[in-house]
Amino acid sequence: MTRQSGSVPPPVSGFVPPQVNNLDDTGLSALWLQDLILKVLYSRGYLTGFKIAEEIAFPFAGIVDQLLTSLKQDKNIEVKSSQGGLGEGAYTYGITGAGIIRAREALERSQYAGPAPVPFEVYNEAIRRQKSGRMTVTTRTMRQILSQLVISEATFQRLGPALNSGTSIFMYGPPGNGKTSIARAFGNLVLSQSMYIPFALYLDGQVIKVYDAVSHSLAPDSEGGGGTGTTSNLRSNVRRDPRWVKIRRPFIVVGGELTLEGLDLVFDDTTKFYEAPFQVKANGGILLIDDFGRQQVRPRDLLNRWIVPLENRVDYLRLHTGRKVEVPFDVLIVFSTNLPPKDLVDEAFLRRLRHKIEIGDPSYEEYREIFKRVAQDKRVEYSDQGLAYLLQEWYIKRNRKLRASHPRDLCDQIIDIASYLAVQPTMSREMIDHAGRAYFVEL
Repeated sequence: MTRQSGSVPPPVSGFVPPQVNNLDDTGLSALWLQDLILKVLYSRGYLTGFKIAEEIAFPFAGIVDQLLTSLKQDKNIEVKSSQGGLGEGAYTYGITGAGIIRAREALERSQYAGPAPVPFEVYNEAIRRQKSGRMTVTTRTMRQILSQLVISEATFQRLGPALNSGTSIFMYGPPGNGKTSIARAFGNLVLSQSMYIPFALYLDGQVIKVYDAVSHSLAPDSEGGGGTGTTSNLRSNVRRDPRWVKIRRPFIVVGGELTLEGLDLVFDDTTKFYEAPFQVKANGGILLIDDFGRQQVRPRDLLNRWIVPLENRVDYLRLHTGRKVEVPFDVLIVFSTNLPPKDLVDEAFLRRLRHKIEIGDPSYEEYREIFKRVAQDKRVEYSDQGLAYLLQEWYIKRNRKLRASHPRDLCDQIIDIASYLAVQPTMSREMIDHAGRAYFVEL
């Protein structure tokens, strides 16, 4: 294997993947990269030199051209056609019989055939250096990102410091009061910032896929090359390492599907490469564990898994070979639950969570403000008299708790009823009673 330090950029503020000019800069062995090209040709068929460079996310000049020359010398590939005057990058290459045998041997080890991976330690350094790029929020910023929500001032003043901590938040309280909405507002702020992540990682001959088109949103790339975040426009004139993609800082949500296995490297026995776990994909951003306590795994077991990352800001992942590796844990982790904390966690774990914030039921004034906003947004004619009737008949008399989500749901009910009756949606007593009977269930 060639030296890996060549890809580690000097310690300056911020991070832009440095340009790769030769094989030493890649941190990967030439033989491994030759196998990658053979796997690409085996599965894609005939490709030009420039297209091969796009597929493995390397410049043609200085890297891919040398790899192709070696493969031709070993009679693993051959030139199928050439266009005079356009250079070797325009030549069309095909795999030979000997190349097919070698490609199949490589595919038995791993079926990964995509952008070349980045050495694991280079990724770790990049995550550490991008940690300082987070935005620090102020009261003004918080009022902007939470402007669509009605939250008590006491709760509001606790949310900003929690977000700035970049560590952990435990939000609890009754369902329907905006815990998930608050977390998603945090996510919108995070998504306004950008960072670089690699398509994949290389560790001990294994590939770990990091970039996920579902979990990650692309950001405009002003650094040259890879403007769309895909390999389709990566040419030899890029000014940075094209193995990296510029994304908006991640906001990843997991719920009942979360398991302990999902928090470790996931090895696919068929493809023979790894998928990075949720917290690695969320590095540099936010990981929201929604409906905490309703996962298939016991809450206590899940929380114990987080103790070391939360305290030391590093995580440990295990390869299927048994080796454990350290990876930075630069994640704001948000636990959101409707269940009583005493049923989920003990005092020792709560002590490790930096911020504990209860999102309680709205007051009558807050409920009124929410209803006015929702009614205006949904074009339901608002009425203070109608609201007073609703509160008296459907809340006070029935000893029902106020919930921040009720105005939205009740307005939807009114709209459905009004549409059926072919009348305007209003907060009349008749409409409110219709909506209440359709929406509320006595428990």
